[in-house]
Amino acid sequence: MAAQALTLLREVARLEAPLEELRALHSVLQAVPLNELREQAAELRLGPLFSLLNENHREKTALCVSILERLLQAMEPVHVARNLRVDLQRGLIHPDDSVKILTLSQIGRIVENSDAVTEILNNAELLKQIVYCIGGENLSVAKALIVEISSVSPESLNYCTTSGLVTQLLRELTGEDVLVRATCIEMVTSLAYTHHGRQYLAQEGVIDQISNIIVGADSDPFSSFYLPGFVKFFGNLAVMDSPQQICERYPIFVEKVFEMTESQDPTMTGVAVDTVGILGSNVEGKQVLQKTGTRFERLLMRIGHQSKNAPVELKIRCLDAISSLLYLPPEQQTDDLLRMTESWFSALSRDPLELFRGISSQPFPELHCAALKVFTAIANQPWAQKLMFNSPGFVEYVVDRSVEHDKASKDAKYELVKALANSKTIAEIFGNPNYLRLRTYLSEGPYYVKPVSTTAVEGAE
Repeated sequence: MAAQALTLLREVARLEAPLEELRALHSVLQAVPLNELREQAAELRLGPLFSLLNENHREKTALCVSILERLLQAMEPVHVARNLRVDLQRGLIHPDDSVKILTLSQIGRIVENSDAVTEILNNAELLKQIVYCIGGENLSVAKALIVEISSVSPESLNYCTTSGLVTQLLRELTGEDVLVRATCIEMVTSLAYTHHGRQYLAQEGVIDQISNIIVGADSDPFSSFYLPGFVKFFGNLAVMDSPQQICERYPIFVEKVFEMTESQDPTMTGVAVDTVGILGSNVEGKQVLQKTGTRFERLLMRIGHQSKNAPVELKIRCLDAISSLLYLPPEQQTDDLLRMTESWFSALSRDPLELFRGISSQPFPELHCAALKVFTAIANQPWAQKLMFNSPGFVEYVVDRSVEHDKASKDAKYELVKALANSKTIAEIFGNPNYLRLRTYLSEGPYYVKPVSTTAVEGAE
């Protein structure tokens, strides 16, 4: 099949008007597996196909774009960056959007590949041209690519800001179009994942502007379009920089998160719950939340309630947030922090251990795994081990392999057993016989099946 495709590709290169050959090549390529094409990648001569894009013939252009999409997938991004630069540069200024999108998706592959991206970054002229070519486009894929390029290094961010592209993105972020605003905040959040990106956003006053928009959101009837993204931005920023500094400098962020957990809109509640989970994923963030006192206790009660009563997707997000809030690495388990996680656990429900056990018995593997993750998060904390040991049937539930039927659930149960068995306090709290049961489970692995005895009983029929 791949050989037939290569023959047709040569025919296309040889002929003046190869429309029939393009149609044939297009249909043959649909049937050739990608790995076969990869084996022939060195033989693929794509120059003629790129040339045909300049003929302004609608069907030929559509066929060439589709064929190139398939063939380029078979090539390594480094090869594309080195050998097809000129074709990509031409593609960026092509009048047909489908050609531009094809080109941008290839540049996207290059930017995401650490070996290939240096081919662009080491060629200042090419990078500039890519940036300026993209600048003329209002395609969202072009904007996303600008952010990807900006995120690579301070130098690449500099090219993108000099060209005015990042400034344009930031203008749209604070502009009047709420839908555009919602798209832009996702891209700005990606930029904030890098240290140089965060520095730039702070210098340009963008973080202050985002905070001000959240302040004004109450009087904007369309704020539900962009507010979740803005709150998510701050959640990520806090955990990458310093939760304490961000929350002290932008109190509206914490205020809005608390407010959104009370929302009747599941989108708002979901984002607020995710953000609380992100914020409480490290000790500094946990302490920030603890400082809000009874307000945070009410929030925990609400999340506990939602983990039992909300639609399945929101239940899972609540359970994930609870796991993140309650987890403490062994080296950070001071008496104060252990008291704090114990009081948080108690605030979730009247009998939280039973609540999560009940959730874990529901017939949804995702829910089952999310509930097991909560147990795993607290499994190395002595107060939780005492609760588990004193809860009738809990130890049996942990070592019972018949409860889990799918791979994900077996893996989640194994993680719980591992967290318990590897804890320094478990033998003392659970007692040696139970500790040995956990060690046996651990050594047998997550998928162990007890052999069924088939020994014949003497005298049986």
